[in-house]
Amino acid sequence: MPPRPARRLRASAVLAAGMLALGATGCGGTASELESDAAAQLQQRVLAVTKAAAANNPATALKSLSQLSSDLDAAAAAGHVSFKRHRSITVAIDSVKADLAAAQAAGKAAAEAAAKARAADERAPAIVVPAPAPAPASGVRGNPEKGHWDEDTDNDHRSLKEKD
Repeated sequence: MPPRPARRLRASAVLAAGMLALGATGCGGTASELESDAAAQLQQRVLAVTKAAAANNPATALKSLSQLSSDLDAAAAAGHVSFKRHRSITVAIDSVKADLAAAQAAGKAAAEAAAKARAADERAPAIVVPAPAPAPASGVRGNPEKGHWDEDTDNDHRSLKEKD
């Protein structure tokens, strides 16, 4: 599963393609809404936004979106796009721009967090795990901390009663 910013950016690409394509071509046959030459030019810009967003490159997608907005304004000023169509496409552009900006910010935050984590790992001292304590000598049994020693040597193995 891709990281969250990448999924969000891909979702923005789909959103860009869907919203802007509908806005740019929804009534392409009506000359008063959007002329075909203007629609073709805007579709090329939408494609550039979509490709950049799908490639997880929000900076390029935002730049392409800015170019789309400029082309849209120029087409509207020339009378190739109606006010109603210009407004609906502008709303779609603003929505996609907000998603791309959020994805870009999330990507930057993730990169900064990763860099801080790497730096912290490099500065952190190595953890030294002490070796286990050596086992008691093979001839000693019991619990020396409680004063119970039983030397198992080849000497006398008799009980105290036998020693008397």
